[in-house]
Amino acid sequence: MGCGTSRTKRLKKVCSDHSGGINWVSLSPDGRYLLTCSEDRTARLWKTTGQQHCVFQGHGNYITHGHLENDVAYTCSADHTVRKWDVVTGSCTQIFGGHTSTVNKVLVTRGWVFSGSYDRTARCWSLDGGGLPQEFRGHRNSVLALAHFSSQDLLPESDSDSEQNRDILVTASSDCTVKLWLVSEGRCYQTLRGHKGAVLCMALDAPTKTLFTGSRDHSVCCWDLTTGGQTRVLQDHQGSVVCLELGNGRLYTGSADRTVKCWSTASGKCVRTLKAHKHTVSAIKDHDGILFTGSGDSCARAFDAESGVLRSVFKGHAFIINCLQVHNQMLYTVSHDGTMRIWDVRGLYCDTPASRGSHCTGSARSSLAQMCNNRVGCAQSLNRPTMGRSSQEACDSRDREVLELI
Repeated sequence: MGCGTSRTKRLKKVCSDHSGGINWVSLSPDGRYLLTCSEDRTARLWKTTGQQHCVFQGHGNYITHGHLENDVAYTCSADHTVRKWDVVTGSCTQIFGGHTSTVNKVLVTRGWVFSGSYDRTARCWSLDGGGLPQEFRGHRNSVLALAHFSSQDLLPESDSDSEQNRDILVTASSDCTVKLWLVSEGRCYQTLRGHKGAVLCMALDAPTKTLFTGSRDHSVCCWDLTTGGQTRVLQDHQGSVVCLELGNGRLYTGSADRTVKCWSTASGKCVRTLKAHKHTVSAIKDHDGILFTGSGDSCARAFDAESGVLRSVFKGHAFIINCLQVHNQMLYTVSHDGTMRIWDVRGLYCDTPASRGSHCTGSARSSLAQMCNNRVGCAQSLNRPTMGRSSQEACDSRDREVLELI
């Protein structure tokens, strides 16, 4: 498969410094570094070549999620806090508190730090230090996913001006709803209802003013952000929709039914189903005509995004692959087995329409980190170590089992 390159030749390095499962990996905008967030209560900064750069220590419990900029990193944890780190010194420069339960998601964009928690709230802080922290309270259950856009994104260019530009936070919850909030006021101005199960993931398509939400009810809902109306419901999965990815007029949905489905965003029709997985599809990344997936079967896979043909299977992890990144013709996979594996994927691109004539001639085109990954905040497998959690944390963990890894 994949131009004849063997699996052993694809694996370039195994990074095994963490002593607990890795929940997340984030790529810096300049493509130089990776941030891994682990159950061992540490986050680690790596060069994209695989050399460890520094260790971030200070959280009092497992780290659920992170965000990496070129000069600073952000992590959130079951210790109820978000921390900001200096990537040069490895020191913690700021602690954001206020949550009363596990913080499962952090999003940093346009001068704001947003967090979502099992305490049923989201919070935000201004990076310039001005104003008080804002709390977004209204959900009846855990906040599982975050997204952000500006009201200016929804206006015609001729109508957009600074007076109308307002920051909007989108929160998805296990209470089956999605809420839109005015950041400056902390006020929910719209609640999107329609799902019959926990909303696990979101993808926002600003050019078409559309929000896609995936749910435990096996469906994906499409919402018009200008009106808040539901435009269509995508129903074909037989299990929870765990992750979403947008690319080239297509929406890719990964599910607990062990499939990935490809939908036309214009028509809403399912144009392809990928059935190679043996367990829940836990992560998706579209890159230059190749669709990479991670699964609860401990394997990553590469499909031709146009034809759906399976190009390669990446075997080696022991447990679920929680997250993946692609950069400079390298695939980075992190797993609950505590390792990050680095795979050479150059040979995969030689026959794809998107990359013909670029990767096969040595081009180093990169895929930079997205502002928010569209996957449920914390994946839980049946093999997750307990790390001595309290009874309260055990209650929180029930929310983390929404992936139904069965």
